[in-house]
Amino acid sequence: MTDPDLHSRGEKLVGINDVELCFETFGNPAHPAILLIDGAAASMLWWEAELCERIAHGDRFVIRYDNRDTGRSTSYPPGRPGYAFTDLAGDALGILDALDVERAHIVCRSMSGGIGLIIGVDHPDRVESLTFVSTSTGGDGLPPPSDEVTAGVPADPDPADSGAVVDFVVASAKAYSGGSPHFDETATRALVERDVARTRDIASTLVNHYAMAFDGASRDFASIEAPTLVVHGDHDPVFPLPHGHALRDAIPGATLLILEGAGHDLPKPLWDVFVPALLQHTEGERAEAEHTEGERAEHARAEREHVEGEHTEGGPR
Repeated sequence: MTDPDLHSRGEKLVGINDVELCFETFGNPAHPAILLIDGAAASMLWWEAELCERIAHGDRFVIRYDNRDTGRSTSYPPGRPGYAFTDLAGDALGILDALDVERAHIVCRSMSGGIGLIIGVDHPDRVESLTFVSTSTGGDGLPPPSDEVTAGVPADPDPADSGAVVDFVVASAKAYSGGSPHFDETATRALVERDVARTRDIASTLVNHYAMAFDGASRDFASIEAPTLVVHGDHDPVFPLPHGHALRDAIPGATLLILEGAGHDLPKPLWDVFVPALLQHTEGERAEAEHTEGERAEHARAEREHVEGEHTEGGPR
């Protein structure tokens, strides 16, 4: 029997930082919160609902949302985003505030790794842990995107032609998969069709994240104190695997999970690897709480035995 609490509670729009953002939650709000943040031009749909439900099944409260200029959230004129990277980080914190979540496990994919960096360094009090998926330090000497991915991304489509936009995004996703044996073109096309249909202004989605000011670059990954998991596909053609190693090495105490056969994506056949790893990584808060509760119970038991012993051996003193 399926637990209804694991399913979506429906998309909601909320006013944050003078913009309107769309979010969706899965699971019990009393459980540890996991905030999923996606990359450039990607709405929350790219954190698939089934994946969110699987994570929620591990006793987590899962939150996904549309960044500005994606999905149902506020859009700006094409080529003129009225925001910078730090504003997107503020939006993520605003989503947590709207849900009364004081601290969360932050999961960032691709471009949004920079959002995780800003939050992790500037707002460590809001972060239980960090997970970086398919992202990079952007450091010197790391390999560039492969020639195959550059050649595989087609010319920009006419935003007024929704069919052409869908074809463009599907072809781009296929190129970003790096020849992964797990790439499912049929499922990807269905997702993209839903995504394009619900997007406020697809013309803005296609360009604005690449046009905004990246004003968070002064932060240092070495300043992150939160427990950190780095997840990287060994087929990633956008940020080849050395980017994952470099990110792991840049963050004190970070660990690296290599997804065999994954490109610049998180394919469904590898969720059985990713989800348990994420649940284990985000167990710290729960384990600490259970340990504390266990200590309290043990202390109470010892106190009861001590008092009972006093009564048995000679009464109260």
